[in-house]
Amino acid sequence: MSEAINLSRPSRPLHVGVILVSDATELLDIAPIDMLNSLRREFIGPEFPIKQNLKDQTIDMQIHWVAETASHPRGLTAGLSVTVTDTFSTCPPLDIALIGAGPMNYTPTASELSFIRTAYSTSTAFLTVCGGVEYALRAGILAGKTATGPRPMIPMMRKMAPDVKWEERRWCRDGKLWTSGALVNGLDMMREFIEESWGGEGSLARFLAGAGSAPVRDRDYRDEEEVDGMGWEWGLPGDNDGVAA
Repeated sequence: MSEAINLSRPSRPLHVGVILVSDATELLDIAPIDMLNSLRREFIGPEFPIKQNLKDQTIDMQIHWVAETASHPRGLTAGLSVTVTDTFSTCPPLDIALIGAGPMNYTPTASELSFIRTAYSTSTAFLTVCGGVEYALRAGILAGKTATGPRPMIPMMRKMAPDVKWEERRWCRDGKLWTSGALVNGLDMMREFIEESWGGEGSLARFLAGAGSAPVRDRDYRDEEEVDGMGWEWGLPGDNDGVAA
């Protein structure tokens, strides 16, 4: 196992990986990776119109798109695809790993679950977005942890995995494990992760968050708007409404 690195003051290039399953990954789930990309030295070049003291805070970071094989691009939702840069066998130990959700009926392969366990073991931060938390659960890395996931899934997850402390929040952190609610809640989680790792007054991280209007929302959904006064649950099938589960 590689030694955990200090993310705030890395002594070498950081290895950041997006773990892709064999079926389509939800595009919004992996969108937060671009918030990390904005801190890269390659992204903020000499011509970037910001102060030099902010440019001096850029990070040497390599982003890996990791899948079981590299024989073909991996699908994303909305008809997009991404080129695999590393396979499970060639990927270097990841310092930061992120995984999003695939289709609800997708069962991860044994190799995918094994790599999730490996990535969690070697990483300093392991982040799941939306239903990606289910892959982490299947891989066995959530036992005894505090976690969250998509709000409609929380009651089911509490029954499936009572050894996990499930919280209905936009994001949760338990040590190096970060989990988020559905879709764009991953942006809330990533903003917090970046602020904690590289933020503070006068930091590049905080400047980019403000300049990019990164979301600042209540962690406990207290700012959630209701739809027609009925809340978000109105679209879920009930016991007696005749809607097939």
